[in-house]
Order: sequence, then C-alpha cells, then structure tokens
Amino acid sequence: MTKFSVIVPAYNEGESIKENLLKIAQTLDSGVDSYEILAVNDGSPDNTKQQIMEVADVNPHIIYAGYDKNRGKGGAIKHGVELAQGDIIGFIDADLDISPDHLVKYLEHMEQTGCDVVIGSKMHKDSKLDYPPLRKFVSFGYFIGLKILFGMNIKDTQTGVKLYRASLIKKVSPLLKVKGYAFDIEVLALCAHEGAVIEQMPVEIVFKRNASFGRIRLGDIFKMLFDTIGIWWNLNIRRSYFK
Repeated sequence: MTKFSVIVPAYNEGESIKENLLKIAQTLDSGVDSYEILAVNDGSPDNTKQQIMEVADVNPHIIYAGYDKNRGKGGAIKHGVELAQGDIIGFIDADLDISPDHLVKYLEHMEQTGCDVVIGSKMHKDSKLDYPPLRKFVSFGYFIGLKILFGMNIKDTQTGVKLYRASLIKKVSPLLKVKGYAFDIEVLALCAHEGAVIEQMPVEIVFKRNASFGRIRLGDIFKMLFDTIGIWWNLNIRRSYFK
C-alpha cells in the first residue's frame, strides 16, 4: 500500500490553519488509503503552533512539525521532507487558495503514468484562475527567465501544489541551498538533473488575499531573482551541488 505524505508549510496562519488542515484531511480520507499531514509551523509569532497542536490532538493523521526560528518556505518544506514517512511526498500551501482536491488528482496521475514529479501549472491550457493580473504578468516573466537560464520545459514552477517520489525528493533535499521562494525552482532543477520525469497538470486557484501579491513583498521578488541566478550559477558554473 502506498503511503502519501502531505507537507503544509505555515507562517502566521493561526486564523485558518485548523480549519484548513481538517479540509485537507477530509479530502484525503475520501481518496487515499494511507496518509499523513505534516503541518510545519515556520517559526510563526502568532498562534499557528497552538492551532496545529490542537487539531493534531483530534486527528491522528495530522502531525505537528515545527520549530521556533523562521526558515522561510523552502526551509519549512525541507524540514517536512526529512520527517515524512510516505512513498510519495506532496506540498500544498496552507491558505488553500488551491483546493486539496488537487492532491488526490495528482496522486492518481502519478500512479497511472509512473512519473516522478507532478506539479500544478497556472499556464496549463485547462487551468482556471481567479488571480491578480499583476501576479500573472510576473509569473510569465519568471517563466521566460527560467527558460533562458535552465532550458527546462516547465511553464510554472511556483504554483503551491506539487508531488514527488519520496526516493527522489529525499535524494535532492540535502543538496538544497535556497530557503525562500526560489526553493521550488531549485528542487525542480535538481530533479531534472537526476533525469526525473516531470508532469504538469492544470490547477484551479481562487486567490483569497487582498493585496496583489498576497504575502509576497517586492523585496521577496528581488531576492527570488537573485536566488534563481545563484541556483543557475551553482548548477552550471561551479557545480557546487555535486561536490
């Protein structure tokens, strides 16, 4: 029997994390035989930790996996990967702008095709987006940059739902250097280097935050660009990942 591990990185999600974790569990109950949900509190100063621990007490599938000092989304996911016990490991953003239904659909696709990675893509022709125009523009610009730098035929690396074979993600996880938003491209670049088969699937997004970029600030965007260039440098010039 295949076990599915779902990592939910959470920072300052105290208002909704309990309800959202229960939604994820309810969805997996209806479509997955064996699973665990690793809720990673990324050093939140609010009550995220308390809320996760409370819901973990009432649902044995939900596991508190947090720490006190903020590490960024990449650091949170890396921590979850280290703890995950499943054969397949998925990530989904805690705000559930993307429905947890995607996890079940992507898991079925992975099992049917035998691919190594399944990622949601906002640029897939069948995707449905309730999404700020400015974020669409930035996402497209980032795709062009990634195409130039890495040559991967992946149109969208940043959508917050992905599945990996555990053997693959656990192999590349110790090599990861980026802890911020560029974490996703680093993982995918390393997986591509390993010869992984990466499938892109449609996604439905209902953007719930009021600001054009949600919690992503202008400084985060510039840092992501610098981190992305650093990933390219490590992979193609210094080869420092593989020393």
